Amino acid sequence: MLINPLHAAEPVGPMAPSPYLPTSRRFVNPIYIRVEEIRETAYLNAADRSLVEWSFDAVRELSADPGPIDRDAAWAAKRTALEVVRAAPRSAARQAELEEFCAREGRGLDDFALWCAITEQQAEQRPGQPWPAELHDITSPAVARLRDELADRVDHYRWLQWVADEQLSDAQRTARDAGMSVGIMQDLAVGVHPEGADAWALRSVMAEGVSVGAPPDMYNQQGQDWSQPPWHPQALARAGYAPYRDLLRTVLRHAGAIRIDHIIGLFRLWWLPRGGAADQGTYVRYDHEALVGILCLEAQRAGAVVIGEDLGVVEPWVREYLEDRGVLGTSILWFEKGADGSPLAPERYRRLALTTVTTHDLPPTAGYLAGEHVDLRDRLGLLERDVETERRAARTERAEMVRTLSNRGLVGDSPSERELVEAMHRFIKQTPSVLLGVALADAVGERRAQNQPGTDQEYPNWRVPLADAGGNVVMLDELFDSARLRSLLAAMREH
Repeated sequence: MLINPLHAAEPVGPMAPSPYLPTSRRFVNPIYIRVEEIRETAYLNAADRSLVEWSFDAVRELSADPGPIDRDAAWAAKRTALEVVRAAPRSAARQAELEEFCAREGRGLDDFALWCAITEQQAEQRPGQPWPAELHDITSPAVARLRDELADRVDHYRWLQWVADEQLSDAQRTARDAGMSVGIMQDLAVGVHPEGADAWALRSVMAEGVSVGAPPDMYNQQGQDWSQPPWHPQALARAGYAPYRDLLRTVLRHAGAIRIDHIIGLFRLWWLPRGGAADQGTYVRYDHEALVGILCLEAQRAGAVVIGEDLGVVEPWVREYLEDRGVLGTSILWFEKGADGSPLAPERYRRLALTTVTTHDLPPTAGYLAGEHVDLRDRLGLLERDVETERRAARTERAEMVRTLSNRGLVGDSPSERELVEAMHRFIKQTPSVLLGVALADAVGERRAQNQPGTDQEYPNWRVPLADAGGNVVMLDELFDSARLRSLLAAMREH
């Protein structure tokens, strides 16, 4: 099961909705913790148990709200409940497990927890204001003083990471025990928030005054600025790549596979002057031998599969280099074209790849077939060509896809949207790719995009609750009874 990045976000609101703009890639966002599964929750006294239940009652109805997901409300409620559970007594054995976890994670965890504690303090004392200059330097006397003054809050944030780590371990073990050969596939974002914990604690190996992104392409014609500071190639090398190794070891600890977002970033990154236009950047190269070598070594140690998201502008030799090292690529049906621009025959797909019909940066397949990606980008002012030209191109692309499916006997005349979606999944089943993916949005008929690259506040990125073709919110427990999901899975299981 491939999941979005679980990386840490802000400890107090507002929480950045995108899991690809984390405050730390090494540590976990505690919003994913299930309070009821913490062992100490079972032993709360009646008064404390009531406090936990009241916290949930305040946001219970938000689960079925069709509007944008409100992470801040969810986290505020969960944060209150977690404070109650953390204050409960732990057995000597449990305390020893916590101390062992903290010792293993070492200074990296200490610094992350300190950043969380300082962020919390500053939000209370100076809401909406930037940190004082002396707090930007982790080695400053002011930070050293706060490390002592905020010791209890630092312990709290270390405890949260321990709880999250335990639950991740339980999830992966449950997946494997249930018969999954891989289990959970973690996702590693390409970078971090410029004002987050990693940028603060690892400042010595980060490049200052620049951010990374992507040059213009067909789907993002103005280029992209991800507002993330990159590793400084020479500084990272001087550090013996220790921060990079620590990151990989932590993320891989409870994963059967890892997807590396924009794996081309291990070879070169599109650097932009901070605040500059996204199409005015330049490529900066990295020591890919070191970065890919460390990635493969840590994955080997963890027994994990590595999938590289190698879409976009990619030098041809890079894919061959990764394939030689057993790193799987990424193939998206819409992007795989033959020399004449028509859909690539499935027999010509890569074997060492994770192949899917769509990706989270495109609308679900039903929306894409309807050309909604063009309408959305037009509304948001993201098109460089006129909208009618884009619509004609989208209609042509759809017609070519339908013709290809028809020629292979996968659809009949005038297929419905649902029949087309299932036929496209039968199409990728004919590829030799060792991994195939089905997007949950496609499985229930969702039409809205989860993410529109090139936007920030213009679109509710990562806040769109899963819904069916009629726009009705689909709850997790309802998935198992979804007729559309069962039908698509049956298509994927056909021999």
